[in-house]
Amino acid sequence: MKKFWFVFLCCTLIVSCKNSKSKSSSHVSLIPENTQLIIKINSTEGLENGLKNNALIQTIKNYTRIEEFSSLLIPLNKTQNNNNLIAVSKNENDSLDISFIIPISKNGISTDSITELKIDSSYVSNQNIQKFYFSNNSFYSTIIDSTLFISNKLELTKKASNKKKTDHQELETLLNTSDTKKMVSICYNHKNGNIKPIIFNDTTLNNKQFSNYTMIDSDISQNSILINGITKASDSTKSLINIFKNTIPQENQIHTIIPATIDYFKSITFDNYDIFHQNLIKHQFQDSTTTHEVLQNVVEIGQIRNKGQEAIILRSIDPSHTLENLNASYTGNEFRSVVIYELENSNSILNSFNPILKSKSLNKNVITIGDFIIFSDDISFLKSIISNYQNNTTLSEDASYKNLKQDLSDESSLLIFGNSTELNAILNTNFTDDKKLNPSQFKTSAIQYVYDTNFAHVNAVFKTHKNKTRSNSVNEELNISIDADLLSKPQLIKNHTNNQMDIVVQDVNNSLYLISNTGKVFWKKQLNDKIIGDIKQIDIYKNGRLQLVFNTSKRLYVLDRNGKEVKPFPLSFNTPITQPVSVFDYDKKKNYRFMITQGKSVSMYDKNGKIVTGFTYKSAQNTISSQPKHFRIGRKDYIVFAHGNKIEILDRVGRRRVTAKENISFSENEIYLYNNQFTTSNTNGELLEINQSGRVNHKNLNANSEHKIATTSKTLVVLNDNKLTIKSKTIELDFGDYTAPKIFYINDKLYITVTDLQSKRGYLFDSQAKPIANFPVYANSQLELNNIDRDSALEVITKGDNDAIIVYEIR
Repeated sequence: MKKFWFVFLCCTLIVSCKNSKSKSSSHVSLIPENTQLIIKINSTEGLENGLKNNALIQTIKNYTRIEEFSSLLIPLNKTQNNNNLIAVSKNENDSLDISFIIPISKNGISTDSITELKIDSSYVSNQNIQKFYFSNNSFYSTIIDSTLFISNKLELTKKASNKKKTDHQELETLLNTSDTKKMVSICYNHKNGNIKPIIFNDTTLNNKQFSNYTMIDSDISQNSILINGITKASDSTKSLINIFKNTIPQENQIHTIIPATIDYFKSITFDNYDIFHQNLIKHQFQDSTTTHEVLQNVVEIGQIRNKGQEAIILRSIDPSHTLENLNASYTGNEFRSVVIYELENSNSILNSFNPILKSKSLNKNVITIGDFIIFSDDISFLKSIISNYQNNTTLSEDASYKNLKQDLSDESSLLIFGNSTELNAILNTNFTDDKKLNPSQFKTSAIQYVYDTNFAHVNAVFKTHKNKTRSNSVNEELNISIDADLLSKPQLIKNHTNNQMDIVVQDVNNSLYLISNTGKVFWKKQLNDKIIGDIKQIDIYKNGRLQLVFNTSKRLYVLDRNGKEVKPFPLSFNTPITQPVSVFDYDKKKNYRFMITQGKSVSMYDKNGKIVTGFTYKSAQNTISSQPKHFRIGRKDYIVFAHGNKIEILDRVGRRRVTAKENISFSENEIYLYNNQFTTSNTNGELLEINQSGRVNHKNLNANSEHKIATTSKTLVVLNDNKLTIKSKTIELDFGDYTAPKIFYINDKLYITVTDLQSKRGYLFDSQAKPIANFPVYANSQLELNNIDRDSALEVITKGDNDAIIVYEIR
């Protein structure tokens, strides 16, 4: 996957991993020696779409180094394989060695399957090595056992071909612990440091080996990159992470005292400073002569920066005692009732935290606020801290920071935060380009380490943030692009794992996508044809886990949450299916029935894919022109559909229950249950209501033959030309090409949507025919409405550009 280099460059800003020295017989053993970076792709489809839609990735993709290195990555998405490995290292010439280790699936795979590759037919090898070119770079491939090995270096491919495998048992164990539900896993070897990313905008940390290795899993959505994993160093190594050994992380509280506009802060916590100090000495970061008695009660130390200003912050469980031990002298200066002290020698205190914290300035001025003691040589900066604290405009109250904290632990040994300015500085330090990110987008980023026994958890978050808009507003939350143009309108379905909503959509290549409400593509599945109608959900195992049910013209599918086919489905049909599958659950006991319509015929199947022999209706006189529906009135079940000029009303076993008293010239509208009567319309613009005796009641809608209707059990909506009637109230829209109205019942309220496909405007009304504020919105398909996430605001989804899905939030 060519674009995968972007993930490497993003994630190596903050991560790392160790090579192993034990034996392994798997394809992991083909990883070359001295590999510094290992990338494991768990979901090619999800990762490719995450990269395509992520705002940060799209912003940095034009860095020169990314453009240069991305040419070395072959398009792994064409292999249709997950669990591919990419091994990266730098050689003695300071150029990159890249190896691709691809398990061969049961369907087989070779470089021939990737059409972008140009095979060098003149290359001859006695080791079954093939040479090819991609993006003006040469590569060498061979197959070892059941693994395809590709490298841009012939020597590495020869070693693999000779089965000179490297012992990687520990590494294999590490990779096997990765979360395969995440898009990508990354392992970085800190000891093989030729590829040395700048982890922080902090030369103190970057100049030291932080750990032996780090293993992380990452998910990438449109507005965020979320990273979780572990980092570990042996006790004998001089690694910074070891200074937290035998300490207990505390809740980071510096954000409660610093201004919301801060560029950067670093917070270090521990439960016992003596242990922390002894670790610094043990791992040779300090000598035993360093004084520390004054810091006995300190549990957190931090450093903050803002536009060239700097401050050091201590949090003490006994701040008055700590201040007294500092021997600070009173200068007579105060600001807003806060006393400003002065220290003669603050550097001796700062040296107690070397090398994890260093300050360029003297930090001679001191103030105390609550449990915090704050040092800075800039009195104006101290005054700003006081003002923001008293005005309650601290970082902890900032909406974007609160949003960031949702993906972080409350307690951590080391927490580093940066705003867009800081992130931009880190990127420009890693790359030679001088580019500026959009501050309004990349407002918050953070990385934290939470020490636990003999390793540390790693969490990192890169997030965009949009300020919540005022009430009665509509905000575009997401604009998700997929791999091809949309074939169907996007549809919302329930996610049983989190009680939120996901999005399903099919593209013109007949691929079906499941996408989260944050824009993450969970999977993409190739189908044989276009889906007919909407996708339904069932609980086939009666355990709360939902499956997708739908049909194409030739197959009936049941897919589980992961896109896997539920056996014995799909069912295949020789005669084309002509209507969407009807799913019946007569008694709400999840004993599902699937009705398949094929021209004039219908067939009923149970959830095991077997024909229901007790259903007696087989064929209509004419082609069935509407999707069969199930209604219940009182204790009676009805199956209703139209064919020719007749309406068929059956009982649950297929016997005719009601016979309509007259023939009907059906319009293109569906059949509904409205006021306990079977309701549709005819080409004369009349509403037809058929009661349980078969009598047909006509109501003049004053509509043309192309009118559109929708109903609930009590509400009727009619669209005729540009006139929309909701119950008895009519509103006049601009002339256009409108979709059928759709009714939504959410939180005891009715909403009605229509979309003008000509002007690409989507409308939303309430049950009183009043337009919802700030509608219409840009839309290219019918609107879907629901609450798709954890907050109380409703969302609207629709087709945007030909290959895009738009999510709006209504507040």
